[in-house]
Amino acid sequence: MKSRLAVLGVMSFLIAPTLPIPASAASFDCERTDLAADEKAICDTRVLNDADVKMATTFDILTSLLAMGTRDALRDEQSAWLKKRQACGGDVACLMAAYEERMKQLTQAFEGLSRPL
Repeated sequence: MKSRLAVLGVMSFLIAPTLPIPASAASFDCERTDLAADEKAICDTRVLNDADVKMATTFDILTSLLAMGTRDALRDEQSAWLKKRQACGGDVACLMAAYEERMKQLTQAFEGLSRPL
């Protein structure tokens, strides 16, 4: 389990610099004028911004590793999670809890990957 988390950390470190990152570093453009309340809170709160980048990077890595059917299920879960995040509005505590829950789910998905011995 620890070795899988270490691999995820290394992959995040290697891939993150190659991803296009807006000035604010969130996984979406914080410069948009039509930000929803949850997006504005994420852009304005460093810890949420960091959590968003970590979650988005982990999600991208997982989708690249999963088979098509499992990948589609993960994307459906992500869409459902985004609706839950949006329901938090600008409530920072609610948003942090949402990110913690999603990262736990993504970590479990990563741990569930089969790999050759």
